[in-house]
Amino acid sequence: MAKTSPFGGLCRFFILFFKYTVHPDGQRKGDKYMSKVPEIFGSMVFDNATMKERLPKETYKTLMKTIEDGKHLDLAVANVVANAMKNWAIEKGATHFTHWFQPMTGITAEKHDSFISPTPDGSVIMEFSGKELVRGEPDASSFPSGGLRATFEARGYTAWDPTSYAFIKDSTLCIPTAFCSYGGEALDKKTPLLRSMEAISKQAMRVLRLFGNTEATSVKTTVGPEQEYFLVDKALYEKRKDLIYTGRTLFGAKPPKGQELDDHYFGSIKTRVVNYMKDLDAELWKLGILAKTRHNEVAPAQHELAPVFTTTNIATDHNQLTMEIMKKVAQKHDLVCLLHEKPFDGVNGSGKHNNWSISTNTGVNLLEPGDTPHENAQFLLFLCAVIKAVNEYQDLLRVSVATASNDHRLGANEAPPAVISMFLGTELTEILESIENDTAYDQKEKEALKIGVHVLPRFPKDTTDRNRTSPFAFTGNKFEFRMLGSMSSIAGTNIVLNTAVAEELRQFADELEGAADFQSALHELIKRTIKENKRIIFNGNGYDDAWIKEATEKRGLYNLKSTPDALPHFVDKKNVELYTRHKVFTESEIYARHEIHFETYNKVIHIEAETMLEMTSRDILPAVSAYIKELSDTVNAKKAAASSAASTYEEDIIADLSALSADIYKGYKTLKDAVSESETIDDAQKLSRFSHDTVLADMEALRASVDAAEEITAREYWPLPSYGELLFSVK
Repeated sequence: MAKTSPFGGLCRFFILFFKYTVHPDGQRKGDKYMSKVPEIFGSMVFDNATMKERLPKETYKTLMKTIEDGKHLDLAVANVVANAMKNWAIEKGATHFTHWFQPMTGITAEKHDSFISPTPDGSVIMEFSGKELVRGEPDASSFPSGGLRATFEARGYTAWDPTSYAFIKDSTLCIPTAFCSYGGEALDKKTPLLRSMEAISKQAMRVLRLFGNTEATSVKTTVGPEQEYFLVDKALYEKRKDLIYTGRTLFGAKPPKGQELDDHYFGSIKTRVVNYMKDLDAELWKLGILAKTRHNEVAPAQHELAPVFTTTNIATDHNQLTMEIMKKVAQKHDLVCLLHEKPFDGVNGSGKHNNWSISTNTGVNLLEPGDTPHENAQFLLFLCAVIKAVNEYQDLLRVSVATASNDHRLGANEAPPAVISMFLGTELTEILESIENDTAYDQKEKEALKIGVHVLPRFPKDTTDRNRTSPFAFTGNKFEFRMLGSMSSIAGTNIVLNTAVAEELRQFADELEGAADFQSALHELIKRTIKENKRIIFNGNGYDDAWIKEATEKRGLYNLKSTPDALPHFVDKKNVELYTRHKVFTESEIYARHEIHFETYNKVIHIEAETMLEMTSRDILPAVSAYIKELSDTVNAKKAAASSAASTYEEDIIADLSALSADIYKGYKTLKDAVSESETIDDAQKLSRFSHDTVLADMEALRASVDAAEEITAREYWPLPSYGELLFSVK
């Protein structure tokens, strides 16, 4: 008789428990809902299955070939596709269509047109042509262009991206598109992303052919972006001008309890939040977004959603949609979803972990080490390409996550420091060291992990741990770049990764294609790359001050602490050459983006400072003054009643609040003067330095005085919901 596992018996017990005890009819409450998931998933997407069903066979084949080969779509074919797409959308309740694109605002844009077209008899018909599908014409002068477009030069174009499926949102057929100017310059985040994907595919294919791979025809980068966010009560949110205008709290005294007990992370999800998450999943699944994991994050009121990996341009589209849907669904639950990187001081901020990998169109993950990574030369070469890319273009990676909001989070012991480094783990590091030193690698058998409870199974211990302090960590068959801010588009970072790795693969292919002895040349190339780029590898604690010192003083790595420190490197000669060589950006597009980055940073700081000034003058100072008057009246009443001159509680608070009130007013005037001075600085780069060094410093000083006043002002007098209310009110 076969042995029965106690663990298996335990599993069967729980299965029977949930099946028969939760509902008398043997059905769990969620069964009906879960059974519909396969039906609703992608139901609002004009995906491959829908196209195959609705398009004529030859049209479908032509469209697929156009997508795979990257060719222009014939207008006759586009007309057939457009008609089928329109009929499908109308059946789903759509009345309008829009070219959905991603300008340099960081959010998406859309202009809706109805399907109706007038007829001679005064009625209307529903029409949608191939020309309307393939191209749109929004006003290009009204979006950030960095000087590429003048106000009077309004013409711009949106062009259909057939590699990303059309979908229905808010009764509107949304067609994912690229956005360019009349002169052809990219004005969006998608166009350069698609270019970077072509660049890495081209160079990776050269390398794969050297290894004898004749089956693959293209290489795709894939991404799974984890999304962190906060949920707060809508009624409380509406009482905070700072949250409304800036997305973060500019004032707020620390509550008695924050995240000190580590009791929120992976904790039981509150009912109101889980109901929100359930509705969010359903809405995302309808749009074909592979929402997979949900849980509480470290800070109170903070949560995370993680999707399954998909192709980078689709993952970028999906992440933009995810952020939009998160906010819309929250409103239905009388909640507000905060995507700012640091909405609350004193608790963890929110990031977006960019899990990046490379795969062939035949399904081979090129960053998969296999059982014997030291023998897998192809894996090692692609690994070396990533190592070299991160080392040589660490400044570009830092620029790709540089924003005014993310500056509040990076290096705050909740996110990686501003220094870029790579974590590879013990096994891979030892393998690289053995190659560099021409020594044999002693492969150890995987050690079984002993948990200490006999009923639980033993399983092999991973040879690579996870490093939560590393900005760029290898996690098995992918790299996790952890520096992205929660509300940023993932396009910028993936443009850097794709292009930088493409450049290293180009150099590798150039060298190996001309080698007389491929194996010897390959070995020497890997060995040399490891030796010249190993400074970027660090497996220790990224939060340790000793590491920051070692990184900058001994290893010569960048430590670009703020956005004004990082942004100038975007136009360094080597970086301009990188982008132009691979035709990801033209030189004019690079300098346009450079200007937009500075402009955005300066505008964000200016809005925050103006908001702080308004709240101080119209809310904070009047509230403190009113409370001082109340206390003074109480003191006078007590003295009149008792004829006593003894010091009272009220008198002490009056003295403290009066001093703080003076400090607040002084800080208000200092900040107001700084804002006025900032408005006289024309140079965007100089203004960013002034905004960071002076305006932000004055804002911090003013905040300190206001927060101190909040701590001793009676609750009924304080005009803003407290941190305690915001972080703990959602049940």
